[in-house]
Amino acid sequence: MSLPAVFDGLRLPVVAAPMFIVSGVEMVVEQCKAGIVGSFPALNARGEGEFEKWLIQITEELDRFSQANPDTPAAPFAVNQIVFKTNQRLHEDMELCVKYKVPIIITSLGANEDINKAAHSYGGVVLHDVINQKFAHKAIEKGADGLILVAAGAGGHAGDQSPFALVQETRAWFDGPIALSGSIAHGNSVLAAQAMGADLAYIGSSFIATKEANAAQEYKQMVVDCDADDIVYSDYFTGVSGNYLKPSISAAGMNPNDLPKGDISAMQKLTDQSNDSKAWRDIWGCGQGIGAVDEVQTVAQRVAQLQEEYQSARARLAF
Repeated sequence: MSLPAVFDGLRLPVVAAPMFIVSGVEMVVEQCKAGIVGSFPALNARGEGEFEKWLIQITEELDRFSQANPDTPAAPFAVNQIVFKTNQRLHEDMELCVKYKVPIIITSLGANEDINKAAHSYGGVVLHDVINQKFAHKAIEKGADGLILVAAGAGGHAGDQSPFALVQETRAWFDGPIALSGSIAHGNSVLAAQAMGADLAYIGSSFIATKEANAAQEYKQMVVDCDADDIVYSDYFTGVSGNYLKPSISAAGMNPNDLPKGDISAMQKLTDQSNDSKAWRDIWGCGQGIGAVDEVQTVAQRVAQLQEEYQSARARLAF
């Protein structure tokens, strides 16, 4: 099955993952200008009316860029909706997505038919992130157009299955759009994701170490300095298992090798607008692929590097 038309014209088969706190207007705009799908969680836009302001700014900036660059127009952008019972903004935010016709909606932590129908009402495409076949089947049954397979090693909330198994088992029954997430930070890995059967690579952590990222300089440098051995998988911080940088856990006074079991009620802190949660503010999410990141770059430089690596891999393997 071919990808929906919204993905036509991507200069690299990549969706930039929405990262809590880290992904903002500047990063999304630069990702789209560079030819990949940029995205952000709706909940990153905090404060009265802020989400609508972000949608207006992104839409207008990308329209201006595309008009000025008709041969290399901006890629579409995506908004991540957290479909969790404590997200009291969900339906209000989705109404704004409908109003501004957000091209791609990424849903997380729960498949929702109403959200899917709202996106489809204006021609939007819905991708739902999943960690196993149970959730994948449920997402498609409830009307999602495609799946984001979050495999072992992905930054932030992540599954524990091998990407080989996850893609293989999904492709046995689903021929729609698939994006693969998990330790992808190099052009070789983008091509490998396609070779496995995915349509798109889903990349987050390597964009933390960019100048446009809304992240502390210490966070960016930690991504540069660390590798896969510096990542710990735990559900302690939000009640949902995820990958985090060990040094940030140690800096917060905890032992990253001896974290207690988490509680799903902690997820409420991430959807509470008055929240001052330590999760992702002081405890920094990150995936295992960061060994490929050796400096802080601009988004444009990072995407250009990925493109060069991807094309070199294709040439080497005669794809």
